[in-house]
Amino acid sequence: LFGVIVERMAPEIRANLWVFVLAGLIVSVVAQIGDLSMSVIKRSYGIKDYGKIFPGHGGVLDRFDSVLAVSVVLLVITSFFNFFEGI
Repeated sequence: LFGVIVERMAPEIRANLWVFVLAGLIVSVVAQIGDLSMSVIKRSYGIKDYGKIFPGHGGVLDRFDSVLAVSVVLLVITSFFNFFEGI
């Protein structure tokens, strides 16, 4: 959807939609794995929360469990594939 919107707003840019679809599928799986793996690590050390800033949400770092894993994967994907042509 983002690629289509960018193409409509900037006609000189062409989005590689198959790269967006591939990245979306991979990132959605990696986000779940990142979140679950951090939960396993915390449980093995007996840590329930990383902090008390967001009560009921498990702390600040819990908000970024999946982001940490996804950022590495997106870096690799963007190293090999271009999301846009004409930029």
